[in-house]
Amino acid sequence: MMCVVCRQAETEMGQATVVLERGGLTMVVKQVPARVCPNCGEEYVDEAVARLVLRRAEEVARHGTLVEITQYTAA
Repeated sequence: MMCVVCRQAETEMGQATVVLERGGLTMVVKQVPARVCPNCGEEYVDEAVARLVLRRAEEVARHGTLVEITQYTAA
């Protein structure tokens, strides 16, 4: 897919670090599969992957965790 930010390059499969913040929770998920623009570095996470990351964030928030740093796993 063409990068919608810079419109200069096709994105390539790679990995991203996703940071989510809500209320007092900060969650960092490393090595998330994503399409990455080699020109500007913009990262695109597909819907299925985003759903998994957000589901995990909801679980973490319910347990009262304030900071969570984890590696992506397609559970």
